Amino acid sequence: MFFCNTTQGGEGAEKTSALKGQEGCTATASRVRTFRGRRYRRAPAPPEAPAPGPPPRRVLALPAPPGGRRPGLRRRLRGARGPGRCGAARRFLPLPARRFRALRPRPLPVLPPGAVLGGGCGGARAMAAERGGCSLDAVPLPPEVRESLAELELELSEGDITQKGYEKKRAKLLARYIPLVQGVDPSLQAENRVPGTSQATAAVSKQQKSRSTNSRDERFRSDVHTEAVQAALAKYKERKMPMPSKRRSVLVHSSVETYTPPDNHSAPPDVTTGLVEHLHHERPQLASVRGVPRGFNSSILETADGVPVNSRVSSKIQQLLNTLKRPKRPPLKEFFVDDFEELLEVQQPDPNQPKPEGNQMSVLKGEPLGVVTNWPPSLLAALQRWGTTQPKSPCLTALDTTGKAIYTLTYGKLWSRSLKLAYTLLNKLTTRNEPLLKPGDRVALVFPNSDPVMFMVAFYGCLLAELIPVPIEVPLTRKDAGSQQIGFLLGSCGVTLALTTDACQKGLPKAQTGEVVTFKGWPRLIWFVIDGKHLAKPAKDWHPQVRDASAEIAYIEYKTSKEGSTVGITISHASMLAHCHALTQACGYSEAETLTNVLDFKRDAGLWHGVLTSVMNRMHVISIPYALMKVNPLSWIQKVCSYKARVAVVKSRDMHWSLLAQRDQRDVSLSSLRMLIVADGANPWSISSCDAFLNVFQSRGLRPEVICPCASSSEALTVAIRRPPELGGPPPGKAVLSMNCLSFGVIRVDTEEKLSILTVQDVGQIMPGANVCVVKVDGTPYLCKADEVGEICVNSGATGMAYFGLLGITKNVFEAIPVTATGVPVSDQPFTRTGLLGFVGPDYLVFVVGKLDGLMTVSGRRHNADDVVATALAVEPMKFVYRGRIAVFSVTVLHDDRIVLVAEQRPDASEEDSFQWMSRVLQAIDSIHQVGVYCLALVPANTLPKAPLGGIHVSETKQRFLEGALHPCNVLMCPHTCVTNLPKPRQKQPDVGPASMIVGNLVAGKRIAQASGRDVTQLEDNDQARKFLYLADVLQWRAQTTPDHPLFLLLNSKGTVTSTASCIQLHKRAERVAVALMEKGRLNVGDHVALVYPPGVDLIATFYGCLYAGCIPITVRPPHPQNLATTLPTVKMIVEVSKSACILTTQVIMKLLKSKEAAAAVDIKTWPTILDTDDMPKKKLANIFRPASPDMLAYLDFSVSTTGILAGVKMSHAATSALCRSIKLQCELYPSRQIAICLDPYCGLGFALWCLCSVYSGHQSILVPPLELESNVSLWLSAVSQYKVRVTFCSYSVMEMCTKGLGTQTDMLRMKGVNLSCVRTCMVVAEERPRITLTQSFSKLFKDLGLSARAVSTTFGCRVNVAICLQGTAGPDPTTVYVDMRALRHDRVRLVERGSPHSLPLMESGKILPGVKVIIAHTETKGPLGDSHLGEIWVSSPHNATGYYTVYGEEALHADHFTARLSFGDTQTIWARTGYLGFLRRTELTDASGERHDALYVVGSLDETLELRGMRYHPIDIETSVIRAHKSIAECAVFTWTNLLVVVVELEGSEQEALDLVALVTNVVLEEHYLIVGVVVIVDPGVIPINSRGEKQRMHLRDGFLADQLDPIYVAYNM
Repeated sequence: MFFCNTTQGGEGAEKTSALKGQEGCTATASRVRTFRGRRYRRAPAPPEAPAPGPPPRRVLALPAPPGGRRPGLRRRLRGARGPGRCGAARRFLPLPARRFRALRPRPLPVLPPGAVLGGGCGGARAMAAERGGCSLDAVPLPPEVRESLAELELELSEGDITQKGYEKKRAKLLARYIPLVQGVDPSLQAENRVPGTSQATAAVSKQQKSRSTNSRDERFRSDVHTEAVQAALAKYKERKMPMPSKRRSVLVHSSVETYTPPDNHSAPPDVTTGLVEHLHHERPQLASVRGVPRGFNSSILETADGVPVNSRVSSKIQQLLNTLKRPKRPPLKEFFVDDFEELLEVQQPDPNQPKPEGNQMSVLKGEPLGVVTNWPPSLLAALQRWGTTQPKSPCLTALDTTGKAIYTLTYGKLWSRSLKLAYTLLNKLTTRNEPLLKPGDRVALVFPNSDPVMFMVAFYGCLLAELIPVPIEVPLTRKDAGSQQIGFLLGSCGVTLALTTDACQKGLPKAQTGEVVTFKGWPRLIWFVIDGKHLAKPAKDWHPQVRDASAEIAYIEYKTSKEGSTVGITISHASMLAHCHALTQACGYSEAETLTNVLDFKRDAGLWHGVLTSVMNRMHVISIPYALMKVNPLSWIQKVCSYKARVAVVKSRDMHWSLLAQRDQRDVSLSSLRMLIVADGANPWSISSCDAFLNVFQSRGLRPEVICPCASSSEALTVAIRRPPELGGPPPGKAVLSMNCLSFGVIRVDTEEKLSILTVQDVGQIMPGANVCVVKVDGTPYLCKADEVGEICVNSGATGMAYFGLLGITKNVFEAIPVTATGVPVSDQPFTRTGLLGFVGPDYLVFVVGKLDGLMTVSGRRHNADDVVATALAVEPMKFVYRGRIAVFSVTVLHDDRIVLVAEQRPDASEEDSFQWMSRVLQAIDSIHQVGVYCLALVPANTLPKAPLGGIHVSETKQRFLEGALHPCNVLMCPHTCVTNLPKPRQKQPDVGPASMIVGNLVAGKRIAQASGRDVTQLEDNDQARKFLYLADVLQWRAQTTPDHPLFLLLNSKGTVTSTASCIQLHKRAERVAVALMEKGRLNVGDHVALVYPPGVDLIATFYGCLYAGCIPITVRPPHPQNLATTLPTVKMIVEVSKSACILTTQVIMKLLKSKEAAAAVDIKTWPTILDTDDMPKKKLANIFRPASPDMLAYLDFSVSTTGILAGVKMSHAATSALCRSIKLQCELYPSRQIAICLDPYCGLGFALWCLCSVYSGHQSILVPPLELESNVSLWLSAVSQYKVRVTFCSYSVMEMCTKGLGTQTDMLRMKGVNLSCVRTCMVVAEERPRITLTQSFSKLFKDLGLSARAVSTTFGCRVNVAICLQGTAGPDPTTVYVDMRALRHDRVRLVERGSPHSLPLMESGKILPGVKVIIAHTETKGPLGDSHLGEIWVSSPHNATGYYTVYGEEALHADHFTARLSFGDTQTIWARTGYLGFLRRTELTDASGERHDALYVVGSLDETLELRGMRYHPIDIETSVIRAHKSIAECAVFTWTNLLVVVVELEGSEQEALDLVALVTNVVLEEHYLIVGVVVIVDPGVIPINSRGEKQRMHLRDGFLADQLDPIYVAYNM
């Protein structure tokens, strides 16, 4: 049998000082680098998985720079963003790059890996010697080997070699000279100890000892366990994890070459291989962010393995890539059929897991309660007897914080004062002449731990008045941990009165009126002070009724559950009496005995022994306040000695504290004790306290059999207690159990795996008069087998009755009926579940191995929170964390418990040391418990919520963790190791051809997804303009027929018109431009001309001037004068790529292009001819150029996609006029109409609406440049209102500016007369999925100004066709559908109801334009798809672009974009591929022609989708989830890097909230998307680059991340 009956002697506690010497002093040779001439220490690079992304932004041991700035304060590099620029526009600009200037550091001395530079782990030498490794100084090495070692050390310090490579090479060099190198497993070396290490060992143990005197709370320590943890850690070679990185405050501006140009992007380097193609010559090379040591080629770095790396990828990232094992991604499924139920992996039970094999246990019966002749009929009867017959007997002695007795309450005083209080409560407290209280009412007792006398008077006073006392803690602040739940309990109990003392009432927080404040969540209370002067003397004829003990409620004890909710447990008078009787018999209490009580007297064992049973037996209690214990941990032993106490009631903690101070008092004696009751003896770790205490105090008269651990619970009161032999108790027992088997609920002696064992002591025999059984924890309470762990249940007259007011859970807990395996109830009496997990051993001794509240069930295995705490504490905790300040709990993420460990970090612990401790804790828990820790967080000292009497308020800590209010200073998330129940990755099905898919759709009754706008040939269009194929002809015709008709009005930020253009004015200005091009520019027909203008009429005039001259115009956004370094390279690139022969611009911009500042950014000598058009001679053009055919090129449309590809699209004259005609028909545009445009005029539909449509349709355009909204947000809406515009266009960034900037100003706008009721349609021009939340909030916000809810809609266009959908003025309203997001990941469309789980709202992207045909095609097979499939949107239309002029970045990939054909079905039609995924749905609505309306839904860009786990994810979906996770997340962007998902989050709040976001982001992505986040990057607001259309540029961001340019606040690697 695995039990050994032992006496608790000195041999029970193993000495482990020698072992402690081995506690992992794991510091690697720290690397020192000079930085601007200063030295600072940097974290050692981890060998296995060096940290990716930006290197740690931290400066350690860095002296304050000149000017007194402290390290840690960040210097923001705002210069590049330009002064005076704020709001959304700042975010249009791309990221400034940053580079570090690295100086070659001085060579370092050669150190063994165990040593540390500049301090660190004290005693490293001693440990090195102890482990059997010898110092290199003692080994004769040839000079060339020493030289090679020095070079190797230098390489490591500069990051030119990985730690792994360094160790390999070093071991190779030393192999011939040192047989035992320190890199070897220390556990192997332990056997080869060299003699002469005893001094080192002694020194280390001495150091450990001296350190332990500073520790207070060691209740979890066990030497056996410490040994096990050290041995487990020795199994791991020094495996390190990537360090998270924090912001480094010292940054230097880098040179211009490092900046990523905005709105352009080369093919991102394939970081999965480490080999990068040379980029185009147009793209400025990005220099290494790290800085390259002299003598290296600046463009190519080499990793340790000699693989060349492009310098854009920082070396730290490259190291990680070289060491990460990359699993191959399964390809995306082409076709599948499933029921859409993505079932999570269910953990299959291990066939070899241990199973219980014993017989079914039977109910254990306790000894009968003895019959006592003069036993009082109730507790109050006992008080009355002692108060009247023995009034001078001492009842309770209270001590002050110096240990002096300040007051002794006698039984006579207790009786008389209780009577006074009862009389006062019932007769003197009135409201409106009615008594305030009536019998049965609940009353709160609020007394500090230092005032047991007043508490006792209040408690018995309430019992005498037949009121129900509810003892609670003193609320000190409005934010006390758990205080709100206490308030909820008081409210549900109907408490209106709180009793307290004068001193306590004065200390409570007060409102301005002087009354005690109402605490958060509390009911309004009347506070009544019960000091003597406030109590009335009872009337002579008033006598309280002292009834016999009944089933009525006597008092309510509060208990906080695992989830943090507080419940009140009701104890009846009969239970109270029976419990006192059982305790008296079990403990052998006799009259006038002295008892020392160290526990909280308001609840639990402190109340049962020190307030109730003591009165029953007329005992004298010495109450030791918590404040005294903090000052003098030995006080309780001194009081036992001085009062010759027979019994002491303590916790393991009190025994430990006294151990630490025992050498101060030699003359104490514990020989008077007959029982030392250990109230938390059920804690598995109390055994080490008991052993250690006995070890020390046996020489001071403590007898081994005196130590009596007991087990209790709030529901069942005392469950079991060990009896001394004179009371008939059997010898104590110990059990050495396998922790692995315990996790399966099975009891086994541990034989092979000596590491993971749990040694527990018995808690004695069950209470007299009780029946006990052990039942299964979950489901029906079946009896357990003899070798099975279950929940202990008690049937007795001395248990709680119910949870007050909670009938449902009361039935489950207080009225359980245990049944046998066949389902037969074991008794007709109900049992109470105790919440204790354990079993019954030999001699009917009860063993407890944990509590239900601390139980964490991970993947079907049970782990105890206390066990995990103990393991964490055995990993040399002294240096880094506080012993008693560790909380372990579980949170549910993805349908399973995940373990979270939170500890308080010492203020002097360095980041590296703490991180190293964290990684060792993970390894230890993994080894000993075979379970992964999901999150390990360190918080600053004294920030965890405290329980009233010391310790951590675990449920409040958990609550803060889940709310993101914990504010940790270090976080380590390990979801990859913990989360094992993700759905299986999708595997590719055998090839399914397009024909089979069509047949499948037909069989399933699904139509082929295709739709078209109205037929243009059928539409009669009276306007003469349609007869013209060339816009130049249209402008001339308008200048002749309606010369003074106004076409354009340009507004400035004040809303005043700065320039206008009528038909004739525009025609004449265009002529002048054409003359200048021919005469000054000497251009030929077909030459390309770049138009670099701010938004305005000049841009339009020069465009038509180019058409008049036969040149091809290209509109280019001008560079930003304050941000030339990032914006000018893009201008240069477009000019070069488009092969422009001339640049037309204004004088101001011309000067800028040729300035010194521009010369720093680009080569200004290579600009083509630059002409300014400010002062042009008024010359008439001889003849206007007329193209030979409509298919000739009209203009080039250059833009940058969100994936960073710069491309120019060719637009022919025919396509240009067809585009204008479609828009005119859809929006019903005529010369009498006015439209307002707030868009950028440089590309896409924005350019077409700004420059082309007015000339074609003759309507008047009110032009509002979006930049002007920065100084006047209401400009656009005011203009719409002033000109009574029916149709208006804007971008998402404009809509967002209005929503954020005018949210609180709608009343003010109404007073100014802004009225939007004229708007029939407001269209957002976009190339993305409609942002439904933004459009809805815009509609709601401006509804008060008359904006119709139906007015707001979106458009959809892309490169190949700038206008595919546009709501227009006629036709049905846009529809919204809800689709299943899980199905979408498999390219399936499944409609669900609004509010369904995993539902995603999608809004129709406007109506398909006249002349446009759309079909949904498979991205790979190019076959047509059905309605229920997600596929690529293909478009065929007369206004499709004719092709790319160039694709800067990915030419080969885009060859078939304009000339695609279906592989099956209609193979003749030529389509253009949009590169966007979407689907078509036939709605119930009818369109203008009476047909059913086909709606097109855009889901997202194909280039931006993420292929993860064989499924297709859209970044916006993940980002939406992340933004919802915490109020401080302002914006978010995701991308993949190798096989990891990277989430970049903008923090809008204080930096101390940064680390809270790591866990929340990881949780929400796991829960909603079944993905594990690899890297979480927290950055400042405005870092995520956004282009002029308001779209996130995720590839830009990815580049910035890889090149370490984001200046993150924190980077966490979830490894």
